[in-house]
Amino acid sequence: MTADVNARAGWQAWRMRRPFALLASALLVGAFAVPASAADGADGPAGSDGFTIKDPRITESSGLAASRLHPGIYWTHNDQDTGPYIYAVDGATGETVARVALSGVGTPRDVEAIAIGPGNRIFVGDIGDNDGVTWPYVWIYELPEPKQLKDQTVKATQYVVKYTDGSRDAESMVVHPKTGRVYIIDKNEDGGHLYEGPAKLSASGTNVFKPTVPVDLWATDAAFSPDGEQLAVRGYLGGIWYDWNGGKIQRKGRISVPLGQGESATYTTDGKKLLLGMEGANSPVKAEDVPGAGGGPGGGGSDSAAGDSGGSDGPGGVTLKVGAVGLLVALAALLGLRRLFRRR
Repeated sequence: MTADVNARAGWQAWRMRRPFALLASALLVGAFAVPASAADGADGPAGSDGFTIKDPRITESSGLAASRLHPGIYWTHNDQDTGPYIYAVDGATGETVARVALSGVGTPRDVEAIAIGPGNRIFVGDIGDNDGVTWPYVWIYELPEPKQLKDQTVKATQYVVKYTDGSRDAESMVVHPKTGRVYIIDKNEDGGHLYEGPAKLSASGTNVFKPTVPVDLWATDAAFSPDGEQLAVRGYLGGIWYDWNGGKIQRKGRISVPLGQGESATYTTDGKKLLLGMEGANSPVKAEDVPGAGGGPGGGGSDSAAGDSGGSDGPGGVTLKVGAVGLLVALAALLGLRRLFRRR
């Protein structure tokens, strides 16, 4: 485990040094948007105004999924853990109310994503492959969401996943809330692709995922809106939201994300907020108004003003602060992030 962690840290430091120009442009995409003000969560499920994950066992929260069976509960997991565990976190307190061990699966390698599909089925994506992108296959685990929130072991189904175009590193997996179809977005510094899985996963053979449409982001997580009409994709320095459009996604606007090692995203179950989480001990989960909602700050912006030096950025009124001062701030933040990732 120590060797794996050291290798992962070295890889991350190398990757963060190499794409300097790309990250600077990504900052211009997302970091200049005025952060959304998190509304009072009293009228929504617990956690709608954000929360902090307090469990000392959760130090690498790499995915987030809002429970529909238990409103106000959010499932998460560590990037690398001592076993196949997922954690149920109470959005009201940030405390873990259940740790669930998965039985019937092998030893996880690099768990990067979690999502909930129809029928309250939890999907866990053991899809990371960042130490050279060499795995001939990755895994997805599926289990029923426990009806009782307590420490327990639940039997899961393990699916073998391959890609039509060879090994990929990925940190984003979503399950359509209506069809139950599973999608993966690969993590590529130049932008990745949405990979579509079979209509139904099979536990007896290999599940082949094929690329369908480009995704214009170095993606670290993604989430479907509860109605399945919107897809939000986040990275370390910015995010994009898409109209799902039956899988032929249409880019609609930007998402402002907290800067840093941000690797999780989920919509609240009422569809009014987008929650964005971070790695690390006592990691914060920030709330943004759902992109595209309009009517105030943080509603998400269109890309029509991408080349402008200021002004409204489409529906939702996100104001761009692109100018000399903004550029200096962005570059300072970028340099700080480079130092941060170099230490990891």
